[in-house]
Amino acid sequence: MSDSISVLVVDDHPLFRQGVVHSLGTVPDLTVVGEAANGEGALKLTRELLPDVVLLDISMPGWDGLVTAEKIATACPASVIVMLTVSEDKDKLLAAFKAGARAYVLKGVAAEELANVIRAAMRGDVYVSPSLAAEMLVTLTRGRAPDALQELTERESEILRLIGDGLTNREIGARIFLSEKTIKHHVTNILQKLQVRSRVEAALFAARHRPT
Repeated sequence: MSDSISVLVVDDHPLFRQGVVHSLGTVPDLTVVGEAANGEGALKLTRELLPDVVLLDISMPGWDGLVTAEKIATACPASVIVMLTVSEDKDKLLAAFKAGARAYVLKGVAAEELANVIRAAMRGDVYVSPSLAAEMLVTLTRGRAPDALQELTERESEILRLIGDGLTNREIGARIFLSEKTIKHHVTNILQKLQVRSRVEAALFAARHRPT
């Protein structure tokens, strides 16, 4: 990746937060652009700095990581959220993805692996720590929504219609006055919610089940 990935680190424990900042500082293609100790500060800095990635703890005073993730995903959908936590709670894991997270990583991970997860999340991949992945997949299969379209936001439904019309991300952005990067983020969410693998499959889905 030629461009450096900007990262905001959010954790209420100063020593751990500084350790993460130091570790990521040794990775050439990652740049830590800010730190926050709570959810309110995280949202403020995300709005100001527009980082590529927000590295977010799940257990914090005030807004916890789930509330913070949802607020950041709504306010700055182009910023990718990666949860870095000690919690192996299945419900929290699923709630984190529902709130807008792209990855769920357990603390104690090596700096090199964390960097790889950040890069993968930036490419649009979804990541769960291997020890939690199998249980999550079983739960997701059981809890699959009968109508995936109901999971789409109004904005995502609008973008899906435009995908069905054959527009590119850039053309969609120009049509609804959003950046191409923001559209790409929305498209990633749409593919995940519809459980399809590509824009082509999304376009076919849109043709068969065209949202109103």
